[in-house]
Amino acid sequence: MEFAFTEEQQMIRDTAESFLTDVSASEAIRAAMATEQGYDSELWSRICTELYFQAVTIPEDFGGMGLGYVELVAVMEQMGRFLLCAPYFSTVCMASTALLVAANEEQQAEYFGKILEGETATLAFTANGKWDANGVEATFKKDGDSIVLNGSYRYVIDGHTAQNLVLAAREEGTSGDDGIALFVLPADTAGVTRTWLPTMDQTRKQAQIELVNVALTSANLMAENAADDLAKILDLATICLAAEQVGGAAQILDMTVAYTKERVQFNRPVASFQSVKHKAADMMTKAEAARSGVYYAACIAQDALVNGPLAGELREAASIIKSDVSDAYFQNAGDAIQLHGGVGFTWEYDVHMYFKRAKATEHFLGNASYHRERLAELLLD
Repeated sequence: MEFAFTEEQQMIRDTAESFLTDVSASEAIRAAMATEQGYDSELWSRICTELYFQAVTIPEDFGGMGLGYVELVAVMEQMGRFLLCAPYFSTVCMASTALLVAANEEQQAEYFGKILEGETATLAFTANGKWDANGVEATFKKDGDSIVLNGSYRYVIDGHTAQNLVLAAREEGTSGDDGIALFVLPADTAGVTRTWLPTMDQTRKQAQIELVNVALTSANLMAENAADDLAKILDLATICLAAEQVGGAAQILDMTVAYTKERVQFNRPVASFQSVKHKAADMMTKAEAARSGVYYAACIAQDALVNGPLAGELREAASIIKSDVSDAYFQNAGDAIQLHGGVGFTWEYDVHMYFKRAKATEHFLGNASYHRERLAELLLD
């Protein structure tokens, strides 16, 4: 397995870094945070037209770039580093991944086409904060040629603005992994109600979705008996989220080092004190170790998408990297507040935005305790 970037991968990473340096500075982040939508539509259009990054993993047969998970992780790392406010994670890492894993060719052609045109999408599955099939409480019932969905979802990333939805629901009367199905539909389908949920992390919006007698057809049904498909989609999305966390952990280190070099105490920069150097070194160790892990997990993810020899390691890789990076990001964010001193938690400095994103991403798709418990089950079974 090759762990060095190819020239193409390095170019993609550098392009993302250069673009985001210009468009996702503190002022732009704060402006997006203040809106209910949570992102600038013009910026999203530029990402889709100038960079075409929404097409990274979409196969070339459907008009995409046909690249792999390493390229996607490289993009996500930079987006996490610059705290980009855009529906990229929801559209590409969740909805597009779901289409790759579970949709048929006709559904892929239709909805990949929409995403390539700049439409947004998201995945909704949990109603109770459980990050697997046990979180699915929405139900469906077949009635002749139609399928009727009822129920609700919470913690849906960009759910109030997404133009297309991938929904997980279970057949009435089932529980656990039984009876899970995946559906894809336009968000304006009759019976779908979406409500923005204000959260601690203002840089990424969440929503609640209610379904009341939503009538669909077999054309909307992506997969039945889809618990394994849902698990695979969530593991792939978890690796993307970990890549974003790696970017944030590295950026918070860079911000802290820059501040301590400027802050003077006792006639010398704070960065010159040995205890500060030790803390910064610990932060760097966490960030670099997490980066190595997330790119290994990206290689596993790519194998899982193409059913390669390492596909069976996906769950393990996702849990290892999510538990490790969640701890690293939140620890670095907390240390950054300490090293910034009294100003670290003030609104005027950007540290608090990374601290909130670190905590939010720690819990989304399962915190470290959840993933370590899952690892224990995998090892003991």
